[in-house]
Amino acid sequence: MRLVKLIANLGYGSRKEIQKAIRNGWVTDRHGNPLKSDSQLPHEDILFDDDPLDPPQGMVLLMNKPLGYTCSIKDQGKLVYDLLPDRFRLRKPVLSTIGRLDKETSGALLFTDDGTFLHQVIAPKSEVPKVYEATLDRPLTGTEAEIFASGEMMLDSETKPLKPADLEVIGPTHARLILHEGRYHQVRRMFAAVGNHVTDLKRTQIGALGLNGLPEGEWRLLGPEDKAAIFA
Repeated sequence: MRLVKLIANLGYGSRKEIQKAIRNGWVTDRHGNPLKSDSQLPHEDILFDDDPLDPPQGMVLLMNKPLGYTCSIKDQGKLVYDLLPDRFRLRKPVLSTIGRLDKETSGALLFTDDGTFLHQVIAPKSEVPKVYEATLDRPLTGTEAEIFASGEMMLDSETKPLKPADLEVIGPTHARLILHEGRYHQVRRMFAAVGNHVTDLKRTQIGALGLNGLPEGEWRLLGPEDKAAIFA
């Protein structure tokens, strides 16, 4: 791939803007030598404005999503993409969220520009577990774990029962729930079905991949071991 197209596809600018950057000497190798449009170097050896290029296609990142942000690139209000470098919105292929967290849910959120990887994570047959911590409006009754684990629980307006889910009681109004599927507002609807209301919800883990101290509103790129942990 020509250098101009490569850098433009990473979102650094239009092809015309990248051509200008190359003419101005802003695209260099590791030693600071200016590159030309037809230069051919390994991706990791190319610098743009003295910084290494973002990863090529196949990038996966983890964000600790704050409350109040929407998983959209076009909606009004605060968007999760506002927390990423502007150029990430312009990558080709597009950088997409892997699944969604609603505006009032915080925690672990994945992004990728790799469609195959995205579908591997969200495919029902993968059954990648997602771990949530929920704060509830009323104390747990003690019957929730059995109901959630039964594999027979039905949600309103649905015709297929939920897959068994694991509930761990942390406190009278605090629980950890492990899901093996992802339905619309599933955690909130499950607790509503047993007469309770979720007042705070955070996803803490996807597969064996946790936030591990990642500050709220921050993100990090995932390496091969991180990606493997999602399916562990």
